[in-house]
Amino acid sequence: MGCRTGFFLHPSSPLHDTGWGHPEHQGRLRALASTVGKDLLTLHGHVEQMEAADATLDDLLRVHSAAQVERVRAVCDSAEESGRVMALDADTKVSAASWDAAVGSAGTAIGAARAVVEGAVRNAFVATRPPGHHATPDRSMGFCLFNNVAVTARWLQAQGHAERVLIVDWDVHHGNGTQDTFYDDPSVFFLSLHQWPHYPGTGAVDERGSGEGVGYTLNVPLPAGTTAAVYRTHFDAALGNALEVFTPDFVLVSSGFDSMAGDPLGDFHLEPSDLFDMTRRVVEIAQDVCDGRVVTLLEGGYEPKRLGAGAVAVIRALAGLEMA
Repeated sequence: MGCRTGFFLHPSSPLHDTGWGHPEHQGRLRALASTVGKDLLTLHGHVEQMEAADATLDDLLRVHSAAQVERVRAVCDSAEESGRVMALDADTKVSAASWDAAVGSAGTAIGAARAVVEGAVRNAFVATRPPGHHATPDRSMGFCLFNNVAVTARWLQAQGHAERVLIVDWDVHHGNGTQDTFYDDPSVFFLSLHQWPHYPGTGAVDERGSGEGVGYTLNVPLPAGTTAAVYRTHFDAALGNALEVFTPDFVLVSSGFDSMAGDPLGDFHLEPSDLFDMTRRVVEIAQDVCDGRVVTLLEGGYEPKRLGAGAVAVIRALAGLEMA
C-alpha cells in the first residue's frame, strides 16, 4: 500500500464561475491551493498530487436521475453559449466551465477512491468544487450540482470494493442530498453534525432512515454558537454510536470548512486544530476497521483564508504529520 496521502484537484474546478458576489466563488480553491502550496516543504514526501479524472454517465446515474443530469447539462450548455452565469435555482449558479467541473469533481473523487483501494496512496483529500452534499437524486441545490460523496460511495459498491460505506459529514449545513440518497439503505451509514435550525431545514434527530435503512442515519443537530469543546464531545459520541451498529469497509468524509469560527454562512466555533484532531480520529478508526481506507471531500467553507488553513490541517492529519 502506498504510504503517501493523495491530493486531488480537477483542473476545471477552479474555473467553475458563480460570480464573485456568490459565497461559493472561484477564490475558494485559489486560496486552498495557495495555502497547500505554501506548505509543500512539510508535505513533500508525505503528500502526492494525483491525476484528475471525469465521471461517466453511468457513475452519475447510480445516484442521480437522467432528467437531473440532462437539466444540469442543458443549463451549463446555455451558460457556455451565452457567456453568462446561469442559475439552476436562486442559490446554484453555473458557467461555461461548470459541467466539466461537476463531472470532474465527481470523477476525481472516484479516482481518489480507486487510488486508495489499489494501494497507490494510503488515503486522500479531494478538493471537489462544486461541492456536492446538498444535491439530491433528482435536484441540484445549495451550490451543489452532483453529489460527489454519494457517487463515490455507489462506485465503490458497484465495483465490489466496499459493501458498507460510512459517510461522516461535518459541514455546518446538513447534507440533505446524501441523506436522501441512502435513507432506506442499510449498506451506507450517514452521520451528520450540523447547525440547527439552518439551511436546508433537514437533519432533525428523528430522521433516522426508513425501511431497512432505519438506524443507519444519525443526525446531530447543534445550535448556533456551539463551542469547539461541545462539538467535539458530540462528534466523539456520535462516531462511537455509529460504530456500535456499523462496521465500514470504507470511510468517506464530507469535509465542510464552514464549521470553523468566522465563516459567513455558519456559526460554529471550530478551529483548524479541531478539524485536524477530528480527521486524525477518523483515520484511527479506519485503520482499526477498514485498513485505513479514507477519502475526504471538500464541501463548504466560505472564508477563503480559513478554508486554506483548515484544508492544510486535514491534509496533515491524513498524512500523519503534526499541526503547523
